Amino acid sequence: MKNPLQLPIFEKISRLVDERGVEAYVVGGYVRDYYLHRPCTDIDVVVVGSGIEIAEALGRELKTKVSVFKTFGTAMLRADGYEVEFVGARKESYSPDSRKPHVEDGTIEDDQRRRDFTINAMAWSLNGKTFGELVDPFDGMYDLEDCIICTPCDPDITFSDDPLRMMRGIRFASQLGFELEDETFEAMKRNRERIKIVSQERIITELNKIVASPVPSIGFELLELTGLLEIIFPEMHALCGVERRGNHAHKDNFKHTLKVLDNVARKSDDLWLRWAAVMHDIAKPKCKSYDPRIGFSFHGHEVLGSKMVQPIFRRLKLPLGETMKFVQKMVFLHLRPIILAEDVVTDSAVRRLLFEAGDDVDKLMTLCEADITSGIESKVKRFLANFELVREKMRDLEERDRIRNFQPPITGDIIMKEYDIAPCAMLGEIKEIIKNAILDGEIPNDYDAAHALMERLASERGLVKRKSF
Repeated sequence: MKNPLQLPIFEKISRLVDERGVEAYVVGGYVRDYYLHRPCTDIDVVVVGSGIEIAEALGRELKTKVSVFKTFGTAMLRADGYEVEFVGARKESYSPDSRKPHVEDGTIEDDQRRRDFTINAMAWSLNGKTFGELVDPFDGMYDLEDCIICTPCDPDITFSDDPLRMMRGIRFASQLGFELEDETFEAMKRNRERIKIVSQERIITELNKIVASPVPSIGFELLELTGLLEIIFPEMHALCGVERRGNHAHKDNFKHTLKVLDNVARKSDDLWLRWAAVMHDIAKPKCKSYDPRIGFSFHGHEVLGSKMVQPIFRRLKLPLGETMKFVQKMVFLHLRPIILAEDVVTDSAVRRLLFEAGDDVDKLMTLCEADITSGIESKVKRFLANFELVREKMRDLEERDRIRNFQPPITGDIIMKEYDIAPCAMLGEIKEIIKNAILDGEIPNDYDAAHALMERLASERGLVKRKSF
């Protein structure tokens, strides 16, 4: 591996701290990610003294702006594509009802001890005589080699002091494919109720990172096992479990959802498509019914699920704009291609799918293919083959009929002007019949054909054209 401190900025910091007779260290994620061969552009520098003073001196030398946050004792600047944050070494103590710490000046080991996990507590010296030496009092390197998430001190204290660290630990496990050390895991279970004092904004930041991780099921399984999921996302927790009655049982919808999520993650980095995978069966617990003749069913879960998206997004502090509408659409439509794949693929059904999904139809197909999680290989192959038939039919109809995102050639304004009528139920009825005629292939998607149908429908309903027409 290349020298991790070969960037010119480290030499400049080294000279500045030696001139002032203070210690400085690179600590945290930059060190961890170097050993993991992961790119990192955020550099944290701890100064045993005033981090702000060193940052301002470096800013003058580089002729770059320094952002100072005196309340937090930190300063930040950007240089050579990196964001460098300076802070003074400190030790922290917490009160039971707050995650805001009482801060005092401390040594580098004090600063490392206050960090969340051993793999984030490793540091490199920036002072001349010890430049580049690894400072690792809590054996973070061993945990890194063993792929373990472990706290540098008593995990009960670590998580009680700052409960967000539980979410961060699970997020690191999900991002890196690491395991939680046993006592760290047990401490999360013991302290799970403490997560309630953390702001929802900070929780959703970590949850989004779990959803965006390479294998997001790792994070969600740990959230469930520690009891955190029931607190922060009770609707997803409600998917857990299997009910049996007589010879009937339904699948574990939580495990199924995680398989779908992982399947989507293998194909797409789109955060909101992944959220659609999380939410696609979210209404199944509320829609579950049992018939002794056929077993369990979840009729209408796609409709109710799409309605649940907005209140869940609002509570989780997820954005309520176009991204939320996209997730609603995916949840509402996620069964449609599966129904097509199970039945004869008609032009009419595919036209309607193209019309309703619009530009998101390819993402919808990705979600639906991910939703096939049967353990019966022949069934999976049959569905995927049928999905390919649906895709071929979509390509053919899109080229021929231009249905995706189409607007019917005859608008309400045209009908009102030609027949001098105000908005009414009859107007909506005529528009709907014209739209359905195009989608069903009864008339082509062009103005002349749609206009002729409008005239016939208007005549049948006793409408008379204005004389100017």
